[in-house]
Amino acid sequence: MQRFTVSTKLDSEGYRANVAIVICNDLGKVLWARRTRRDGWQFPQGGVERDETVEDAAFRELYEEVGLSREHVRLVGRTQSWLKYDVPRFHLAPRRNAFRGQKQLWFLFELVGEDSDVRLDCVSRPEFDRWRWVDYWDPVDRIVEFKRNVYQRALEELAPLMSQFTGVTR
Repeated sequence: MQRFTVSTKLDSEGYRANVAIVICNDLGKVLWARRTRRDGWQFPQGGVERDETVEDAAFRELYEEVGLSREHVRLVGRTQSWLKYDVPRFHLAPRRNAFRGQKQLWFLFELVGEDSDVRLDCVSRPEFDRWRWVDYWDPVDRIVEFKRNVYQRALEELAPLMSQFTGVTR
C-alpha cells in the first residue's frame, strides 16, 4: 500500500499545493502512466515548490515525470480554481503534521512532439515505469476511489478546451 508523505508547505486547511497534468494527442487520447513498483495508474502530478509559480511547477513536473520539455507540448489551458481531495487516513504515514490531502490546479497540454519524446527515465528515481494513451474519460473510472471526484471535475472543466482541437465530448 502506498503511504503519502508531505515535503512541501501545507495551507491552513492541511492541503498541499499540487499540479496535475493531462497530456493529449491529436486523436483525443490522454497519457496515462503507471506508478513505479505499483499497480496504480494516474496522470502526472506533483507538488509546487517554494517560490515557484504553478505554471513553472507544471513544466517542471512534466519533464521530471514524463521527460517532456516545453518544445514537446503546447499549453492549452488549466482549471480555474483549486480542486481538493482528502487522502484516507490509512494511506498516510504516521502523522507529524496536519496533512489532509492535495489541492490541485490541472493543466491541459497538447503533445506537439512525438510519442518517442516521452521518457520516464529523466530523473534518478522515476515516478512512472509505463505509459499508454487512453480515451479521455477512461481515467475517471480507473483512478483510485478517493481521487475520482477530482478527476471527474477536472476533466469536465478541461473538456471544452480539448474539444476545440480533438472533438472530445462527454
